[in-house]
Parts: sequence; structure tokens; C-alpha cells
Amino acid sequence: MSALLVSLRVVVPALAFVVPLGAALGFYLARGRGPVRAVVDALVLVPLVLPPSVVGYALLLLLGKNGPIGSPLDHVFGVRLVFSSAGASIAAAAVALPLMAKGAEAAFARVDRGLEEVAAVNGLSPRDTFRIVTLPLALPGLGIAVTLAALRALGEFGATLTFAGYTASTATAPLEVYFAMQTGDDARALALSLALVTASVAAALLMRAWSKRA
Repeated sequence: MSALLVSLRVVVPALAFVVPLGAALGFYLARGRGPVRAVVDALVLVPLVLPPSVVGYALLLLLGKNGPIGSPLDHVFGVRLVFSSAGASIAAAAVALPLMAKGAEAAFARVDRGLEEVAAVNGLSPRDTFRIVTLPLALPGLGIAVTLAALRALGEFGATLTFAGYTASTATAPLEVYFAMQTGDDARALALSLALVTASVAAALLMRAWSKRA
């Protein structure tokens, strides 16, 4: 189905941005201390608690053609994010990032710091300790975080419609379900809904497997 292909073209770039940034934020939130950490934690949670349409409107204000970021992009580089596949990916990334960051925070918080201390005592550098000890122990939790972020990006509707609109390049599966219902195309709405349910069930089974490893 074309809508599912559009969803993949939107979700994959979003995850390419969300996964490394969310993992880095999660590590900082798990290990950081002080007021800066509290501020970062609050900022990470904002897109999670706001209605998706508000997140999309905020993106529109910032990245629209008259926004403080969108205007220079448009006039200097000729890049227009509104009503584009890139804009849909940005909207998906904005709502998926909190889940990735908080999931990564939980994954890194579960790592036994004593094992890291043993590695340091035995001469491993901080980089090698992270690569050999910390990251492998956190991987099951990070897998769950990635899965949750992917599902959130795949199911995004409000921010995408508000910021990226409904065009051929932004008509993701959730948007197509809504507009198929509006036009009375129940068969298409049902088929897309079943595809999304199947993806969700498969992801739930995957998370269960990751949870057992954790």
C-alpha cells in the first residue's frame, strides 16, 4: 500500500535522528546531576505531555516559512519543510524523541555501576568501558526504547497533519485512515488499520523478547 510506503519514508529518517540523540540524552539523564539535568529532563518531556496538534503548531511557528528557523532555510537555502516528507519526519521525530530518551535513561540506569568501576580499575579507558561494559548491558533496554519510538513515529497523526499537511508525500497510514473514513472508503480504512495493528502486535512481541533479555 502506498500509505505504508510513505509511512516508512517518513519514519526511517525520523528514527535516524531520534535514536542517537535519544540515546545520548538518556545517558545524560541517567548519569547527570544538578539543575541543568532537571531542565533537560523537563524539555524532553514537553512533547510527550502536549497534544500532538500543539507540537505541530510549535513546529509550524519555528520552521514555517515565516519562522525564525524556517525563514532563513527558505530564503537562503531554498528548503521548505512545511507540506513535505522532511516536515513529516520532523513531526514524527518530535513526538518520538521523548520515548526514546526516557527509555534510554531507564536502560542506562539499570547498568551496574560497580562493573564499570571494575573495568576502570583494570585499566579500561572511559570510552572502552562504555563500549565493552555499559552499552552491551544497556542494549536490551535500548531495544525497547527504539521499538516504542518507532511505534510512536509510525502512529503519529496530529503533529504531522498540523505541520506537514496532507499531501502525496506526507499521506502516512494514520492520515490515510482518517481521510478514508471521511470519504466513506471503509474498506481502505479497515485494511490500513489492520496493517497498523499487525505492526503493533509484532512490535509488542519484540519488546517482550527484549524485556526477557533485560
